[in-house]
Amino acid sequence: MPRVNLLPWRESDRKRRRQEFLLGIGAALACAALVTLIGRFQMSGAIANQEARNRELAAEISKLDDQIKEIEGLERQKQALIARMQIIETLQRSRPEIVHVFDEIVRVLPEGVYLTYLKQTGTKIEMRGVAQSSTRVSTFMRNIDSSEWLADPSLQIVETKGRDAGSGSSFTLFANQRKQAPVEGAAGEASKKVAAK
Repeated sequence: MPRVNLLPWRESDRKRRRQEFLLGIGAALACAALVTLIGRFQMSGAIANQEARNRELAAEISKLDDQIKEIEGLERQKQALIARMQIIETLQRSRPEIVHVFDEIVRVLPEGVYLTYLKQTGTKIEMRGVAQSSTRVSTFMRNIDSSEWLADPSLQIVETKGRDAGSGSSFTLFANQRKQAPVEGAAGEASKKVAAK
């Protein structure tokens, strides 16, 4: 029976397998490097995309902050305008009151009483004058108490200047101006409309 020497065939088969193994390892390494490179590119692209979105969001937030500041400024202006309109409305309402107060003082002033000084601070009115007698001052106080525009008379000082009847009594008297019911006007309607907006 003839003998076949298989050593050269085995050697060439071993070399071929080694080359295939090395080629497989090389291909696997190349695939791994390619996958890593692709993954890195994708991650870099995703990071760049997210950074761009973050920049856009920061720009939008900055714009919104500016708009919020502008709105707050407008709100402050609106409140200031409403306050001014209310002051104007109060002044408009109280403008004829001083005429009524002066008219009322003339009405309640009894005969024999003369005013020498008149001062109003807010709703408080200070009156100084001279009366022929202290009973006339009492009458003046009663008239103030029953007045439509004046209230709460309080006598501070009464001084008799001399012993004879003709010299009279000097007095200092305080009274308060009564608040009348407010009348709704155009200014009130305007301030309500502005407040509603």
